Amino acid sequence: MDRIRLVGGNALNGEIPISGAKNAALPLMIASLLSDEPLVLVNVPRLADVKQLERILENHGVDIAVHGRRRGDADMGGQRITFTASDIVDTTAPYELVSTMRASFWVIGPLLAREGHAKVSLPGGCAIGTRPVDFYLEGLRELGAEIEIDNGYVVARAPGGRLRGANVRFPKVSVGATHVVMMAATLAQGTTVIENAAREPEVGDLAECLVAMGARITGIGTERLVIEGVEKLGGAVHEVLPDRIETGTYAMAAAMTGGDVLLRNARPGLLQAALDVIGHAGIAVEPEAGGIRIRRGEGPIRPVDVETEPFPGFPTDLQAQFMALMTRSDGVSVIKETIFENRFMHVAELARFGANIHVDGQLARVTGVPELRGAQVMATDLRASVSLVIAGLAARGETIVNRIYHLDRGFERLEDKLSRCGAVIERIAG
Repeated sequence: MDRIRLVGGNALNGEIPISGAKNAALPLMIASLLSDEPLVLVNVPRLADVKQLERILENHGVDIAVHGRRRGDADMGGQRITFTASDIVDTTAPYELVSTMRASFWVIGPLLAREGHAKVSLPGGCAIGTRPVDFYLEGLRELGAEIEIDNGYVVARAPGGRLRGANVRFPKVSVGATHVVMMAATLAQGTTVIENAAREPEVGDLAECLVAMGARITGIGTERLVIEGVEKLGGAVHEVLPDRIETGTYAMAAAMTGGDVLLRNARPGLLQAALDVIGHAGIAVEPEAGGIRIRRGEGPIRPVDVETEPFPGFPTDLQAQFMALMTRSDGVSVIKETIFENRFMHVAELARFGANIHVDGQLARVTGVPELRGAQVMATDLRASVSLVIAGLAARGETIVNRIYHLDRGFERLEDKLSRCGAVIERIAG
């Protein structure tokens, strides 16, 4: 199994291109199931999760064509991929495919909407909490679906072969449930209103793509989405938005090492709450025409208290990275995790660097230390794994990060991007 080796102590200086957002690319790929015409996605990141979802979509009969680079494309630009679901050959998503990635469960919405039936294994993914699919299923039931659980599979049917528009209100904001119900509603008969919808930029990106395919959606970017069902969706060309989590991650890496980095193609509006927090920590955050510049001078990192929230609040997917940054702050910070109940698994690994962190339920109290020391550490989930890289970049001596397949799921060419800015980092084949 591959590992990453780092030698800390170098400031990051230079430019890091921000890839297309994984959390946007996956639902966009799944949306290809809604139409028999080609959906062309531009700026798709090269990630393990993308490859896995390609296998799942091919199992349903989607033809996938990955296009080569074009003249003028950036050195680390994303992929251009065409997805054509001209004929759905199988409406079952088996356990061996779905169990490795939670987002793959979302195929249930398009399959049910287009074919009138679907059988999808209950999902897998990072072990960061129970994250039940109750909201997804209740939303589909509101659209008229008949649903039962059979031997670990969700079996869903639309009586008469078509879903019906309805009023759906989620008791709690859920990105996944919003994706699933919105996609299903595009082909439902009548009008669907989704209340308490997730407002994350990735939800808006999917909605904009669906509109380009012929869907009728209003309220994009708000907590109330109105979807007027249509008989059929067509093809479209859509560019995946830049990854706000990757943006925040590299911003914290630059802040941690005392560097000066331009995050090329980054959009401030996608993660303003996180940028505000980084600014409060004493880091210069400067939007530029080409992206966002992150600079830290000679001053200390200031402690900042943070509470994770749905968008537009501070994202849970940046909580581990921010905790790594706060281990070097000049004081005490308190981090409250409100989204997932089991997302402090990285604390024990950060402690191996010499970090001083005390956890009490959903609160983590981080007391900054003068120095981190390199260590052998183990990645526990996608976002926690990159927090260990951030700590290793600033730690004295050598760090080995084990079980890095989590990193490959969500960060494109991480070693290349960091090494170009002066980091001593390499992948060791295992």
